[in-house]
Amino acid sequence: MPRRDYEDDPDAPKANSLVPAASVVLVDAEGRVLLQRRADNGMWALPGGKHEIGESLADCGIRETHEETGIEVEIIGFVGTYTNPGHVFAYDDGEVRQEYSICLLARPVDGRLRVSDESFEPAWFTPEQTDGLPMVAAIRKRVNDWRDGRYPVVR
Repeated sequence: MPRRDYEDDPDAPKANSLVPAASVVLVDAEGRVLLQRRADNGMWALPGGKHEIGESLADCGIRETHEETGIEVEIIGFVGTYTNPGHVFAYDDGEVRQEYSICLLARPVDGRLRVSDESFEPAWFTPEQTDGLPMVAAIRKRVNDWRDGRYPVVR
């Protein structure tokens, strides 16, 4: 489902939904981070998604990462909590969701990298390579917090 991201935009629609989500900074043995080019907005992002009833936050991060990238992960830490009320996602169905994401740190344990119906392209990047990639500001904050060693954070 296509979406439009608004960050601190006075013309953004008002949020009508708040859904907890997990995002995952997945770092391989070479220190590279896994990002995916999203199908709904064309931007690079971390794997992640909506926290489902009946699952733990770690299980959410593990499930979403596998669904979106094909990689099985182990959660090894916590990057931060990101809850900017000025960052909303407007979906075609009328939902306007306020950002509420808990970002986890993980390492790969199994699986093969693959494309999902939520992304065009998953790829590994060195920390330096992430600088020039197009991504929404909220994802940029998470990647930069990890890259610069500024975690855990509450934003």
